[in-house]
Amino acid sequence: MCKIKPISPEGIPKALNRAERYRFLNEPREAESVCLDVLEIAPDNQEALVTLLLALSDQFGTRSSSVSIEDAQYVLPRLETEFAREYYAGIICERWAKTQLDEIVPGYVIHERLRQAMAHYEKAEALAPPGRDDPILRWNTCVRILDRYPDLRPRQIGEPDLL
Repeated sequence: MCKIKPISPEGIPKALNRAERYRFLNEPREAESVCLDVLEIAPDNQEALVTLLLALSDQFGTRSSSVSIEDAQYVLPRLETEFAREYYAGIICERWAKTQLDEIVPGYVIHERLRQAMAHYEKAEALAPPGRDDPILRWNTCVRILDRYPDLRPRQIGEPDLL
């Protein structure tokens, strides 16, 4: 088996730019790999951690990926601020829920995950610096999804808990 080659510390900024570009090109596996390379030599690099989390969640619901919601959640404790942990926890829940809209998943499962996202966004909103409305924007997206899909409703008594 081949060994992973380390990148140079001087190459981190360009590597992170490349990871972002890979995400924009819908190549999240490549972005994930670049972030893992950066984190090998700079384990606390916040930009690499956030980009990794986003690259993992970009892969939710793709047939060729085995990335789970837990894989993305694994990154959360490494984020430095409570705001970031709450905000990105919301992103993970929201993205997972949106990938399930076209799948055969009970509506209450998607509803619950969107409500979890909204709870994280509310916490992030309370921690956000002035002018940082990202949690509000994401909250509003979740509300609009719930409004648009009437089958997304709370779990009824007797329905199994599939989360």
